Amino acid sequence: MEKHKQKEKQTEAREIHHEDLALKTAAQYFGKELLPLLGIPGTVKYIAPTERVKLEARQMYQDFNYFSAEGVLMHLEFESDAITREDLRRFREYEAATSRTFQCPVVTYVICTSKVKYLRTELAEGINRYRVKLVRLKDSDSDLLFSGLDRKQKQGKILEKADLVPLLLTPLMSGSLEIGERIIKSLQVLQNSGNAVTEMELEKMFAVLYTLADKFLDEKELSRVKEILAMTKLGTMLFNDGKAEGKAEGKAEGKAELVAIIRKKRNKGYTVPDIAEDLELEEAYVGEVADLIDADLDRTDLQIAEILVGQI
Repeated sequence: MEKHKQKEKQTEAREIHHEDLALKTAAQYFGKELLPLLGIPGTVKYIAPTERVKLEARQMYQDFNYFSAEGVLMHLEFESDAITREDLRRFREYEAATSRTFQCPVVTYVICTSKVKYLRTELAEGINRYRVKLVRLKDSDSDLLFSGLDRKQKQGKILEKADLVPLLLTPLMSGSLEIGERIIKSLQVLQNSGNAVTEMELEKMFAVLYTLADKFLDEKELSRVKEILAMTKLGTMLFNDGKAEGKAEGKAEGKAELVAIIRKKRNKGYTVPDIAEDLELEEAYVGEVADLIDADLDRTDLQIAEILVGQI
């Protein structure tokens, strides 16, 4: 009995780890490809942590966070239900903790599905007024998107990346299909898209749709999405026996040693170009590591390495 319980805990830990890797992959692709389509200004510099731990040991989990090149932290939250006063209090708390941690301004973007009817964006309490930015794709019709892609394929035209990227936002659009059906149809279109994108980019697209499915669907609907993904690399990572976990940990541990070297050289006064030349690395990569170190001086080398692995 004890061994059975221990095995269950290990299985649960692997599933959490694998879904975390999927979320990191989705966050990277979402920030790079989809923010412009949502009308969110700014250039993503790198992904910011999404978990805050307060002194009372209460964890605050956010959806997506990005540091922008303009010095603003962009905080994204996804909502499929009405935005309540309690939601706004929660977002305000996220902003306050995150802003104090990273010493930077924070803007919260609440991304809603088309079915959300009650759109509260301001909270007035005492002498203060808190506001969030609302992003809604109600005017974007998923039916038109699907029919346009179907028509293009029937005409023998090759689908391109620009045709496929909007599929990742179909869960947020309007349309006759339910959100779960839209996600499944989008996955099927991607699977039959030929060589429009590389295999690696296709897996990132799968990760975005899986992450949105995990946020918006119930357990029964999510299981259907998992069945579609079962034969993909993402599905293998999510549902296999944990081999992906060991590989990811090995990559992170190897990068952690390199991060430690970069940290030591910076502490000795070396510049980013000097370090890049000395270690024969890309200057942009060393700069990214340096930025992650500066963003949170308490962050360990392994934590930085895990962020880097998640962005591959």
